Amino acid sequence: METAPEPGSDVPPKKGKFQAKKKKVRRYWEEEATPTAAGVSLGLPRNKKRNRELRPQRPKNTHTPNKSHISKKPQVPKKRRERRNLEPQRSLSGAQDPFPGPAPVPVSVAQKFRRIDKSRKLPPSKSKTRSRLEVAETEEEEISVKAARSQLLLAEEPGFLEGEDGEDTAKICQADIVEAVDIASAAKHFDLNLRQFGPYRLNYSRTGRHLAFGGRRGHVAALDWVTKRLMCEINVMEAVRDIRFLHSEALLAVAQNRWLHIYDNQGIELHCIRRCDRVTRLEFLPFHFLLATASETGFLTYLDVSVGKIVAALNARAGRLNVMTQNPYNAVIHLGHSNGTVSLWSPAVKEPLAKILCHRGGVRAVAVDSTGTHMATSGLDHQLKIFDLRGTFQPLSVRTLPQGAGHLAFSQRGLLAAGMGDVVNIWAGQGKASPPSLEQTYLTHRLSGHVHGLQFCPFEDVLGVGHSGGITSMLVPGAAEPNFDGLESNPYRSRKQRQEWEVKALLEKVPADLICLDPRALAEVDVISLEQEKKERIERLGYDPEAKAPFQPRPKQKGRSSTASLVKRKRKVMDEEHRDKVRQSLEQLQKQEKAAKPMGVRPSALDRFVC
Repeated sequence: METAPEPGSDVPPKKGKFQAKKKKVRRYWEEEATPTAAGVSLGLPRNKKRNRELRPQRPKNTHTPNKSHISKKPQVPKKRRERRNLEPQRSLSGAQDPFPGPAPVPVSVAQKFRRIDKSRKLPPSKSKTRSRLEVAETEEEEISVKAARSQLLLAEEPGFLEGEDGEDTAKICQADIVEAVDIASAAKHFDLNLRQFGPYRLNYSRTGRHLAFGGRRGHVAALDWVTKRLMCEINVMEAVRDIRFLHSEALLAVAQNRWLHIYDNQGIELHCIRRCDRVTRLEFLPFHFLLATASETGFLTYLDVSVGKIVAALNARAGRLNVMTQNPYNAVIHLGHSNGTVSLWSPAVKEPLAKILCHRGGVRAVAVDSTGTHMATSGLDHQLKIFDLRGTFQPLSVRTLPQGAGHLAFSQRGLLAAGMGDVVNIWAGQGKASPPSLEQTYLTHRLSGHVHGLQFCPFEDVLGVGHSGGITSMLVPGAAEPNFDGLESNPYRSRKQRQEWEVKALLEKVPADLICLDPRALAEVDVISLEQEKKERIERLGYDPEAKAPFQPRPKQKGRSSTASLVKRKRKVMDEEHRDKVRQSLEQLQKQEKAAKPMGVRPSALDRFVC
């Protein structure tokens, strides 16, 4: 019901409660207008076309009049015009990207991360197997490109000592380096005076955050060497010959005078493994969860720490084993013997994988770099040699030392440290994959006692030295890798992150049977073994299951599938196959005759009678 307007008012009468004129909402792209007395808005004119496109459409079937009068013309909904975007896409700021798409990756950089050699052709196989191999190659190529692109984010570069014109960096002392570096780096250089229980063997954890050391007179300790917080300290009341962290800093393996003992980070003894007795050296393989032990009796024993079982016990037949190291690339154990040879071992083979004659005397120390390319050895003949492990096993460089090196260690960037008496010499190379140059010494440091153990700290420019006077932490600029993988070896991980990483590492544990000299051979197809397996299968079954099945004609209707017609069709197919074989054999004979006949001789009619 309409209401009568009040006298003197110009407002039109309202038609209902819900038909009152509402206040128009101002959009963020519209300018605020102030109505004047004449009802005209001031300011810039609005872009009606733009407003019409950006306003939300109302439903077609609803009727919401916003004016007081009703139009007599029927309201026909208009089709919305789609505006074609012919211009190139721009950012929110309106600027156009000058380099659209992902950054290009050089082929040489991506080739470094590829593991599949595309130059080698795939062996003949089924279509399903070939399609799977092609998919694997495509995925590997994409992963290599992503890895090469992520390398651009690693902006940190290792820094080396660079002397002035004619200055020898070997004359720079540790005190000079400590004065030149910042406070945080200077705190990484320290000396632990422990003359009462020395000499000491030491070991860093995989993350490089924790340090464990054991003295010959029974002193065992573990600490966070960055914050100098002591984790545990015990006296086992027995001679300690070697010490190693297991897969994390929570477990510690100690080779004592008689048996092998396992401790936790609180110093509590968890296990005593009596099958590993008289152990002299320890090595832990992190991806296989194997603890390798070398004993006085000449046995190399592999202990699986995830299940607590001995995987293999190999007799080296070379007497006392006192020199041992591992190849981080393929997890092969290198043993040095008193006859001057170095043998390479795998738990899957009872005999050594290779033997290398390195010195004319006994081998005193062996070390392998992180890439698995070079091996450094020192012997009683006072020679230091670097060998190439890429199949040739030939010495690349040789240097005669005034005093033979008793301990060797490689850093993550390829620096080589050698302990000779109470002196530590360090040689540097041109890069990570290049061998160190033995012509000029990079750094030299004299200790207060004879060297008994060497190891570079991962991801830190620090060299830990265990000697008869205690522990010394040296600063070696450019020794470590500046970038670390936070999902694999994170020095700043929490307890929860360590537990999650441990579960994942156990699920991804590599079987011990896969340890070999060339890990890339595991991804290749052994064609000879496949053919041999196929022959044995045919002999066992009495027939070839993969052979072509005999022709079976399809049944037809209306009496055309009688026995005589089926036999006739089978014989027809057999005759066609026989003709093809005869035709191929004749073509081969003709080719052989043409190859046997000399050029320029005319054929004769009597050639048909020649046998």
